[in-house]
Amino acid sequence: LTRTENKLQTIKSQYIVLDSGIQKLSEKFDFWNMVLEQDEMWTSLFNSVEINLFYSYICETIQCLHSQVVESIPDLARVLPTLSSVLRRKDKNKRIKSAWESALEILGLQEEDVKVFCTFFITYSQDANYFPDKLRQDYTQDIQSVVNKVVNNQVLHHSLLCAINVVENKKKYMKQSCIRENI
Repeated sequence: LTRTENKLQTIKSQYIVLDSGIQKLSEKFDFWNMVLEQDEMWTSLFNSVEINLFYSYICETIQCLHSQVVESIPDLARVLPTLSSVLRRKDKNKRIKSAWESALEILGLQEEDVKVFCTFFITYSQDANYFPDKLRQDYTQDIQSVVNKVVNNQVLHHSLLCAINVVENKKKYMKQSCIRENI
């Protein structure tokens, strides 16, 4: 009877270990399932021209955002050579955080947009080519309609439209600035 009880106790403890293992595997499976669903956003069926167009707008938006932050705090420009350096330091330095928040507001962006830009940049930077403004216009006169037609994911769709808005507003500002200088 004691041997049977010991055997049952051993089986019960093994069952608990196995049940715990199944629980951990289920959690990992759920996590990876969620990651794969999110990856659909980045593995959408964009052609190379679309990727290059979106990549170009995102590059210019990232550059514009970085420039906006550095212009606000020029004395820290040497320690903020890239947007990545701004992102790393913004939570540790109140002035950088303030400049960051101000730049986002001025450009009409949200933190979520920047995350999307960075993810897109990292995902496609190896395969994408930067198209200057003239080349982008040769491919399409209405980039917003391209985004509306080919981007199904709402988060990516919204962020790309924000990037387009930043770049287009930057062009308008530069034209107005040139006109004022010529007057």
